[in-house]
Amino acid sequence: MIGSLRGIVILRNDPYIFLEVGGVGYKVLVSGSVFASTKQGEKLALFTYTHVREDALDLYGFPSAEDLELFERLIGVSGVGPKTAMNVFSLNKRDNIIEAIVNADVDFFTSVPRLGRKNAQKIIIELKQKFGSSQELDLSEKDKKQHADVVRALESLGFSPGEAREAIVAVKDKGGTTQELVRLALQYLGKR
Repeated sequence: MIGSLRGIVILRNDPYIFLEVGGVGYKVLVSGSVFASTKQGEKLALFTYTHVREDALDLYGFPSAEDLELFERLIGVSGVGPKTAMNVFSLNKRDNIIEAIVNADVDFFTSVPRLGRKNAQKIIIELKQKFGSSQELDLSEKDKKQHADVVRALESLGFSPGEAREAIVAVKDKGGTTQELVRLALQYLGKR
């Protein structure tokens, strides 16, 4: 199994890049954002997932080990194959995907080509425990919107989505309005 590659981009053919490593060219399927950010002739390092089928051997490349880990969790969900999981990455960043899982945002996943409502719900059900407590996920529509607003506000102030979610979980029972939650979350994050 090939776990990572480091080499020179010798050809770009959307959605594939051809990476030359030690005189051998590897055809690697990458997300749209990775494809857009690479240039022919530049050095590139990718963490890879090797998918073996009866008739093919495919490589999927990711810029970070964390992206690869999330990809592997997505394909671990029954009904979600590697191409569908890569479509999720092509439309969104890792933090946004995790946020959609935590917030049980089915619409986020159904916007991905080849991913229906049933499989979107499976992703959320099977992965939500990996990224947040079930208590934090059982929210009314109003709470989901409010928490998403708080996350966006904290992100605009330079906090990561993970830090924002951690703060929301810590203070969600203490505040009522979005402004109060942002204030309490900032106090919480300032004490860490």
